[in-house]
Amino acid sequence: MSAANPTNPPETPIPWGMAAIEAKRRSILENAEANASQRDYHISRNAHFYGLLGRELSTLVGDAGRLLFIRCQTGKLLDYVKASSVTAIDVSAKMIDLARQKHPQAVFHVMDPEKELPEGPFDTVLIQDTTDMVDIQALFDRLKHVCQPHTRVIIYTYNHFWEPLVSIAEKSNLKTPKVEPNWLSVSDYEGLLKLSDFELLRVSRRIIMPFGIPLLSRLLNKFIAWMPGIDRLNLCHFIVARPIAQPRLASDYKVSVIIPCKDEKGNVRSAVERIPELGKETEIIFCDDKSTDGTADEVRLMQAEFPNKNIRLVDGPAISKSRNVWTGFRAATGDILMILDADLTVMPEELPRFVEAIVSGKGEFINGSRMVYPMQGQAMKFANMLGNKGFATLFSYLLGSTVRDTLCGTKVLWRKDWEKISFMIDTWGAEDRWGDYELLFGAAKLNLRIVDLPVHYQERTYGDTKMNRRFKNGLVMLRFCWAAFLKLKLPQM
Repeated sequence: MSAANPTNPPETPIPWGMAAIEAKRRSILENAEANASQRDYHISRNAHFYGLLGRELSTLVGDAGRLLFIRCQTGKLLDYVKASSVTAIDVSAKMIDLARQKHPQAVFHVMDPEKELPEGPFDTVLIQDTTDMVDIQALFDRLKHVCQPHTRVIIYTYNHFWEPLVSIAEKSNLKTPKVEPNWLSVSDYEGLLKLSDFELLRVSRRIIMPFGIPLLSRLLNKFIAWMPGIDRLNLCHFIVARPIAQPRLASDYKVSVIIPCKDEKGNVRSAVERIPELGKETEIIFCDDKSTDGTADEVRLMQAEFPNKNIRLVDGPAISKSRNVWTGFRAATGDILMILDADLTVMPEELPRFVEAIVSGKGEFINGSRMVYPMQGQAMKFANMLGNKGFATLFSYLLGSTVRDTLCGTKVLWRKDWEKISFMIDTWGAEDRWGDYELLFGAAKLNLRIVDLPVHYQERTYGDTKMNRRFKNGLVMLRFCWAAFLKLKLPQM
């Protein structure tokens, strides 16, 4: 047997098992430290791309509240996010030093998010590019301990389709290089999130042309990139998730039932007698919109006859149903807000189902649907039904969530979410006379889980329907759909 050649030392053994994982972490850290000084240079070379990215992020996040920014690098994305407080972390001390200089208002930590996270809770968690992580599952497992039920997790990452071009950009010094990046599909993220008790809510796909070519970039990114099918080719994916909700007790929450009414005297007593006790306390608010048939006097009679019930009378502005509902919402003191139309075509006896649906966490905005069960008699005219189904299809596309009945008056949401939606009222560029669209699109803008709940729809027994002039009302709905399309689907450029 020949002796080993002393001039050829033995090769360094390849790390195996957990040692290989730690070696990968070290290489990622070393790469980040080595490229920290060039990070802002690469950002400046892609100013057009980051402008598009920032506007989309600003639209998607809104008011982030208490923000946790994971893998913040030099903190560029903080330029585009509104937050009451910012806690940001990165594995690289050099990246953190640069980020502190640019964002002195934020709190920064040198920290590996796969091993530890700052103490929460946080309202929004922004994760920048998980392609440069070793164990994404470990991150998600830790993340659930700093989240609350309303927390939204937003993951910004790249489309696998662009892998070859991203690699070329790194080699051309247009982009900060990564160490053996992960390339995960949306379904991969969904599976990882589910394993860590998170639920995927929506995916926003943006930027098909990352370079600033006059006219062409705007044409492609604003008017082409959103189209169904083509949107799958976009470079950036924004994945929005929430913690899987843990059921709560209805008895822990006060419920406000808002009843907008105009000339509904004959339905007031029935409403009071039929509305069951909801939650730990039930507040019934009649919003009288300048009725001429004695509706307000009937409410006062019910207050005297049922002193054990919390019955309130609020004067509406006599402008539209939506303004009347907003008046009731602002007067309400409950944790849960519920609309019940005064015609009682949706049975008050079914209201406990809405409360159970929202406290269970299955939904954060519960929308009544009259389109499941057979309707009684002429509860809804044929033309109204056709129009409602058509608009429901259009709205489902705009909302990114299936809604079968947009105009059912029974809708339920948390008061804290209404307070956020209220800031969006009258900002869509079209008038909503009924309030249904303002609420639905506001819920979508907040990334709430919207859930349909079937109801039994019956004929009214008193008064006349206020939903007349179908053609004119249809045009109003179309205008609002167009305004919502411009806000929700077209990139804000």
